[in-house]
Amino acid sequence: MYVRDAKNREEVWLLDHIEAMGLDDAAFRSRDYVVALDEETNEKAGFGRLRVHKTDEGDYCELTGIGVLDAWRGQGVGAHVIERLVEKSGDAGFDVVYSFALEPTYLAQFGFEPVPTGELPAPMRTRLAAKRETMTGDIVPMRLSLEQFEMPERLREAFKMAVSVDDESTPEEAPEDFGIDPESATYKYDTGR
Repeated sequence: MYVRDAKNREEVWLLDHIEAMGLDDAAFRSRDYVVALDEETNEKAGFGRLRVHKTDEGDYCELTGIGVLDAWRGQGVGAHVIERLVEKSGDAGFDVVYSFALEPTYLAQFGFEPVPTGELPAPMRTRLAAKRETMTGDIVPMRLSLEQFEMPERLREAFKMAVSVDDESTPEEAPEDFGIDPESATYKYDTGR
């Protein structure tokens, strides 16, 4: 498994999965995303976005739109998407990143801490209000100082061994699926043998 920057040709794939997962696609740009892939099959496993909010008072960085496909959940894929986004935010010159979480305990394991709404910079308060209007559930604003980022070893090891767990195997079609009784049916080229 590895995580890389998304390519423009993956835009439709990203939009389809963002919609299917009910994630935020405000101001969508595929170049803001990273994608997790299986090295052997090139099967996409997850994705996430680094969104920069530019204002006159300064720029703010948000990790958002993080999703993992069902067949890859629980294997460290989301953790490595987050790690790659944190690296990219550091490369872009940010010391602090924000995220808005329905599951704050997940982000807390990486060093994110809850932030009271009143302590958020104005652009992040505006963003939080917009997310609360479009999403259901208790959204918790979270903040991470990049030097506090920590990858739990269990997630690092799980990611190394990640495999697609596709539990939707397609059953072989049988005559009964087409309303045919195989005991009494005759076939056009049946020789009777």
